[in-house]
Amino acid sequence: MTDHPPVTASGDALPVATPGAGRGLDAQALRELDEHGYLVVRAGVPDDWIGPLRAAFDAGVLPSDQWPVPRGRDWQHALLDTDPYVQRVCRLPVLLDAARHVLNAPFFLSQVEGRAPCRGNMAQPLHRDGAGSPRQLMAAMIWLDPYAQHNGATQIVPASHRGEEGEGGEAAAEPTVLTGAAGDILIFDPDTLHGATTNHSGAPRRSLLLLYAAAALQAEHRETERLRGVRMDTSEIFE
Repeated sequence: MTDHPPVTASGDALPVATPGAGRGLDAQALRELDEHGYLVVRAGVPDDWIGPLRAAFDAGVLPSDQWPVPRGRDWQHALLDTDPYVQRVCRLPVLLDAARHVLNAPFFLSQVEGRAPCRGNMAQPLHRDGAGSPRQLMAAMIWLDPYAQHNGATQIVPASHRGEEGEGGEAAAEPTVLTGAAGDILIFDPDTLHGATTNHSGAPRRSLLLLYAAAALQAEHRETERLRGVRMDTSEIFE
């Protein structure tokens, strides 16, 4: 799958893998991604990339009304997809390995943007980003700051990508609030229920949100690039 040494799942109670720089994912980590619908890769981003990525985020922040489609005012949204460090981080072996596994077909990087909850933001309801598109999309979130419940960390419902819900459509399992450090990566199936919590402290919780898509969707995604604020070249196909 990759020429890089594989990342091994850690055996943590949560689906967590701990890599060294430049490593891909091993078979156990990929099994945990399949089973739980998500995988947290600890320290997945090289330490010396964090500063440039934060700088790209801060330089790219645009007010809601300057986006093609207005964004939520209780969030910061950053336009940063042409930054060279952002493009490099989107091509980390752990991300490409996961996309190859999940999509099982040629794929492309459809979108990357920056997001950060402002102090007092409204918590997101648990939601799915890719309902109706099984095995056609894979998402990832790269945290640029430490994250926990006090500053709006993401919560996620393990195994909810399988659609195992109660009688009223509620999640069958309780959500898990993810916590960790700058440089961690969340890889997840967009059908997995997730949502940001409220940033009570006002501490920064900047992140990059990435979307990979099967190459068969490329023409469809290109039609909406302007509305989504996509400026980067999305023509590269990963085999």
